[in-house]
Amino acid sequence: MFPTQLTDTRAFDIAQALLGGFDHHYRLFRATSAEAKLRFERGDWAGQQRAQAQRIEFYDTRVAECVALLEARFAASSLPMPVWQQVKLHYIGLLTNHRQPELAETFFNSVCTRILHHGYFHNDFIFVRPALSTEYIENDEPGARPTYRAYYPTPTTLRETVSRVITNFQLRGEFVDLPRDVDRVLAAVQRQLGDIRWRANFQFQVLSSLFFRNKGAYVVGKIINGFTETPFALPILRDSQGRFFIDAALFGEDDLAVLFSFARAYFLVDMEVPSAFVQFLRSLMPRKPRSEIYSALGLQKQGKALFYRDFLTHLRHSSDALRMAPGIEGMVMLVFDLPSYPFVFKVIKDFYPPAKDTTRELVQRKYLLVKAHDRVGRMADTLEYTRVAFPRRRFSEPLLRALRHFCASQLEEDGDDLVIRHCYIERRLVPLNLYLQEATPEQRERAVIEYGNAIKDLVAANIFPGDMLWKNFGVTRHGKVVFYDYDEIEYLTDCHFRRVPTPRTEEEEMSGEVWYPVGPRDVFPETFAPFLLGDPRVREVFMRHHADLLDADFWAGHQQRIRAGHVHDVFPYDPARRFGAS
Repeated sequence: MFPTQLTDTRAFDIAQALLGGFDHHYRLFRATSAEAKLRFERGDWAGQQRAQAQRIEFYDTRVAECVALLEARFAASSLPMPVWQQVKLHYIGLLTNHRQPELAETFFNSVCTRILHHGYFHNDFIFVRPALSTEYIENDEPGARPTYRAYYPTPTTLRETVSRVITNFQLRGEFVDLPRDVDRVLAAVQRQLGDIRWRANFQFQVLSSLFFRNKGAYVVGKIINGFTETPFALPILRDSQGRFFIDAALFGEDDLAVLFSFARAYFLVDMEVPSAFVQFLRSLMPRKPRSEIYSALGLQKQGKALFYRDFLTHLRHSSDALRMAPGIEGMVMLVFDLPSYPFVFKVIKDFYPPAKDTTRELVQRKYLLVKAHDRVGRMADTLEYTRVAFPRRRFSEPLLRALRHFCASQLEEDGDDLVIRHCYIERRLVPLNLYLQEATPEQRERAVIEYGNAIKDLVAANIFPGDMLWKNFGVTRHGKVVFYDYDEIEYLTDCHFRRVPTPRTEEEEMSGEVWYPVGPRDVFPETFAPFLLGDPRVREVFMRHHADLLDADFWAGHQQRIRAGHVHDVFPYDPARRFGAS
């Protein structure tokens, strides 16, 4: 029974220690995000990428520290359940005026699920649903920065206002030519809005922090004119002399959705009230789930929590069966989905064909590599879960048989639930091999070009995909080709790209076997063609646009640039949109 009185003094002390652990985590998280501005101003691109990767580890480290503290001070795992019920009530009280209550609730869950037996994972002990509202939270302290700033230009002050939008971020350094950039932005706004009637409440609303990722800083906001709202983003870059310039103007939900894509690295953003940022961003991208927005802001644990809540809600309001995912079955992963839900679930198999020389631990390391690496818009983000419970009745019989055959070590029977001990969840994409089968000639050409571009983007980011078959790539609703099979992924700089040696004898030339020595990380790009280019329609497009991918010199040249310290440019928008491209 839930407590009617708070009688155990240990409960309040534990709640305070838990909140102290979260506050320590968020201070470090926010400091790393705030320092992104300084790294951008200095052009410290390697430091920016390190910060993006290292920040991912912050959360689990702080959770482990908090668990150790609670065990040392309170012997937490041996406490009776009534104490934990009171801990939760005290914790809710401590969050009443907190500015990140939803994140603190998730931190509470993470710590408690490390300590408590999974049989106690219900609403009495953890936050299955949020207990506190995140609506209307603002920092009202004197001098505090608001979530967003509102600007009210008139037709005669519009140019001055756009300039002020940029300079209010107080970047330390010079612009190449800010008046020129403002003129370009105004021309883009005019093209976007057309010949509009200027309403009384015409305004810009601009989030008060820049969004940093890789070599760019992004101004994010919206233009409001009457009942019309137009989302926008302005990328700011640095030139070779360290001067700033506005590179493009992006408008509309689709442009913003690509900028915040699940296939890109997380942003570094200084946020006092993250829920307010998420609410603003959802007004720009109403079709993007809150879980993905939290993840895009670097709060991927919150994204995981929200995703699972959304999924449970969807299960309650749907009746279709979980099934084997369409496409060619993988050798390492068993992949299934729910037709009515746009995600796939991936479970590492217990055994693999002899051709796959790998282990469960190695596959997990590959997925962790991708999580921490710059995904350059070409690698799907994954949500990693342990002990995920599904209603057993929702599994189709073929899927249930496959799971019991290939993944028996990962299954637990728990009443009416089937618990999967470890799985990855990704956005569902159309497998590229299936897409090409049904594509029109125009779609096929775009997809093959995109496929080659995806590989080249990965190469520039120091990633060798390993298995480059069409089935390991997918097509997003925006037509982007994205890689999603990571069990053979390697750093480009760890590979040895070679040409196939010239046969020395007629026997070697006619041999159906590999007659030359091959090292464990040797790669022969010219041998890709027989596996990829069997369809003459595909081959013609590929050779016209991406024949260099079959040349070892292409790969070795990128290796040399990366080893020399070069950090590639990544544009989360069409290069034709760049102001300098016109």
